[in-house]
Amino acid sequence: MTKLLSEFTVGEAGVIKAVAGEGKIRRRLFDMGVTPGADVLLRKKAPLGDPLEITIRGYELTLRVSEAACVTMEVKG
Repeated sequence: MTKLLSEFTVGEAGVIKAVAGEGKIRRRLFDMGVTPGADVLLRKKAPLGDPLEITIRGYELTLRVSEAACVTMEVKG
């Protein structure tokens, strides 16, 4: 099942299938290691839902919901 990273619930994990977005946003995501094939775990959501904290490639990364909406995921489990 595929869905956007911004739609994940806390504790949900998956593998990145595609990264969309305009030039600067896409480049920023790639620079932070958000690339196809990487395993991702959604660790936390801020009280108002933005930003999100994920674990990717062994480190914690904070993304805006607008950035996470550019990442298509394959849900694990």
